[in-house]
Amino acid sequence: MRRKLVWLEEQLFQGWGCSECAWVFNPSGAPTGNSLDEMKVNFERRRDKEFAEHICTEHPRAKSKRG
Repeated sequence: MRRKLVWLEEQLFQGWGCSECAWVFNPSGAPTGNSLDEMKVNFERRRDKEFAEHICTEHPRAKSKRG
């Protein structure tokens, strides 16, 4: 299955993550740029670059607890 960048809404997290592992985009610092449009483009480029570079095996999903 091919991984995808997906929007996640969980109890303690809301943001972008990987459909196949526990990787999530966690930007550090404020967006950069001279306008709102430039900030948006820079944010999306950074998010997409980090997503493309992540290795799913380095971000395994937690195993669910079964009772």
